[in-house]
Order: sequence, then structure tokens, then C-alpha cells
Amino acid sequence: MTTSLTVAVQMDPLAGLNIAGDSTFALMLSAQARGHRLFHYLAGDLNYAAGRVWARAHPVTVRRVAGDHFTFGEPVSLDLGADADVVLMRQDPPFDLGYITATHLLERIATRTLVVNDPAQVRNAPEKVFVLDYPQFMPPTLVTRNLDEARAFLAEHGAIVVKPLHGNGGKAIFKVEAGGLNLSALFEIFNQTWPEPHMVQAFLPEVAAGDKRIVLVDGEVAGAINRLPGEGEIRSNLAVGGSAVKTELTDREREICAALAPELKRRGLLFVGIDVIGGKWLTEINVTSPTGIVAIERFDGTDVAAMIWEAVEAKVGQRAPL
Repeated sequence: MTTSLTVAVQMDPLAGLNIAGDSTFALMLSAQARGHRLFHYLAGDLNYAAGRVWARAHPVTVRRVAGDHFTFGEPVSLDLGADADVVLMRQDPPFDLGYITATHLLERIATRTLVVNDPAQVRNAPEKVFVLDYPQFMPPTLVTRNLDEARAFLAEHGAIVVKPLHGNGGKAIFKVEAGGLNLSALFEIFNQTWPEPHMVQAFLPEVAAGDKRIVLVDGEVAGAINRLPGEGEIRSNLAVGGSAVKTELTDREREICAALAPELKRRGLLFVGIDVIGGKWLTEINVTSPTGIVAIERFDGTDVAAMIWEAVEAKVGQRAPL
């Protein structure tokens, strides 16, 4: 293990975390156990002037005690390029201009401080856009704002799913049956709500058997869970009532992971979660704030947080001057 690191965690407010399943909290606990010093700040706390990027950050200690899971020290002005070894960019989407601006600011210190995941590549690889690079593994997919195009896609494929291109956590995912009832009304709402195109995909009946989250650490498979939809749902995301169960990878899923690995490593996407339905259909490549490591440890006993820190420590060590 490398020497003690100063780790700045850019994330959402700590007070509202569900510590039982939160991946960022698990990473913080693991870092603390390894002797690293933690700081917490919000994306809105970032500042830039004269080549420096800094944040008003709180030193923080964490513990697995619900309702009393963290203690802040007095805030300091933390120079992220000079005084931090690692920045964990872990705030949840939406992938909006605030998120994008944070990637631009952190990109300015990325040659001096390891940012996980690489901020420029996070910006260039949003979940439902990066995946378009791998059409051979995807279900039939259309990206559009045009109702006529969506109707033609529906006529070709039968039931479809419509979802925001930059959505997260299973929010605003709609199934439209083959008859197309309410498709026009749905597109009216989507077009009024989001300026970008929307993702339309053929509905996969296999989703009833689960939507597998596979976690990769520096391109290597670390573990997986299968997320089952709740009663009356097509969505299996844990954030909207899905449940996690133990699983194994299929040969096709291993093929998908092997195909992605070189590009993930090249882009500096160290902690990634991909979503696969039916053992073969790749639907998302999650790079902004992947989750699932707590459930993987619960089912498999695999300490994914430790694997992530081992990879981080190795990369920091490679940057250290001789």
C-alpha cells in the first residue's frame, strides 16, 4: 500500500446518505481504514483563479452508525492541485451544466492530482451515449426527438421503452405498448422537459428476470449483482424499489466486459458499472457515479472498495516523482 493520501470527495451532502448501501460512503470508510485523510465538498464549492482550483472543504471522519455517520472538522480552503493526492468525483447526476462545469475545472488539475473518474472522459462518455460505441451488444436503439421516427421504430419493434438520454436512477422510464397509445403525449412531455434527444429502445421482456449491474475496476471485472424489478414495475434500479440478488456472469457478459476493458483503461475510467439485460443486452455504461459495490460485497464477500483503492494507490504511486 502507498503512503497516506489526501483524498477530496466531491459528492452530495453527507447528511442524507443511506449508509447501508451507498457506494461512496463505502469508499470513504475503506479509504479511512487504509489511513487516508478525507475531505468533503460539494461541486458548487469549486473555485478557480490564476491556474488554481480549490474548494472550501471539510475534513471528515466517517463511521457506520446510522444517524451519526460523519463528523466534520473546521472547513479549509483546499487546493485540489497542490494539496490533494486524489479527487473522487462522486456527486450524483443530473448530467447538467453544473456537472459539466465541474469536469472542466477538475480537468485543469488532472495532470497533478488523480481524479477518479477522469473528468474529461466522464464529460465525453455519458452513460447512454458512450454505450452507442458498442451497437453489437445493444438492443435495437433510436436516439431522437421526432415523434414520427419514434412511431416508425415502434411499428418495427413492437413494445418500446422511452427514457431521458441523460437520466439516472431509473427515473422517467416509460414502456409504450405496440399499439402506441400515449406515445404522442409522452413525446410532448419529453420534448418540453428536455432539450436533448431521447433514447428509445425495443422493450426486452427478459428484464422481468433482472437487470445485471457489473462493476469493473480499471477494466477488470470486480463483481456483479442482479437487480429484480419490484411488483408492477419494469424498472429494476435499487433507487426505485428493485431488489438485488446474487448472480454469475454469462459467457456473453464476459465477452462484453473484455470488449470494453481496453477503452475504459485508455480513458482513465477506473470505476465503472455496466448494465446488462437478459445476459446479453448492454444498455448503459455508468461512469459518473457508479453504484453496487456494497451489494456485491454482501453477496460475494468481494471487497470492491479495497480493489478500487488498490488501483488508485497504484496510479498515484506511478505519478510520484523518482
